[in-house]
Amino acid sequence: MSHSTAATPGPELRRATPDDTDAVARIWHEGWTDAHLGHVPDALVVARTPASFPERARERMADTTVAVHRGAVAGFVMVAGDEVDQLYVDRAARGADVGGALLRHAVQTVRDAGHPRAWLAVATGNAPGRRFYARQGWVDEGRFVHRAPVPGGTVEVDCHRFASPDR
Repeated sequence: MSHSTAATPGPELRRATPDDTDAVARIWHEGWTDAHLGHVPDALVVARTPASFPERARERMADTTVAVHRGAVAGFVMVAGDEVDQLYVDRAARGADVGGALLRHAVQTVRDAGHPRAWLAVATGNAPGRRFYARQGWVDEGRFVHRAPVPGGTVEVDCHRFASPDR
């Protein structure tokens, strides 16, 4: 029995289309739950109903890039200005560099838009997320209060601000 030594190809990245809404919403809901339950105020949990994710995904299609891995949408990233606003990977694809590929793409998108660095917010209690960004070379610039948008306003969330590595 021989083993291939060729590297497994990375995910294909492409602009999201309306046909991706259900996959993005499912991955976003599952990932948000994994990363945030127990780490954010109850008011934010109440606002993030299962029905809110397809609605938010539809609203954000224009600034969403998806990763296709093994024939299926395996993750996505949303960029707003110089912020990597959302990045989630399907549970089944975690550890396959889908997140790393999306993050590198997001940094390039931010730089192509004329910003020197990208930044993102990670809930303070989301230790796996904070470790992931640190492994990618991102710099933890410390705690801050992130105002997460919800219908009718915002909810203050204790977060860490991470900045992309210098070129």
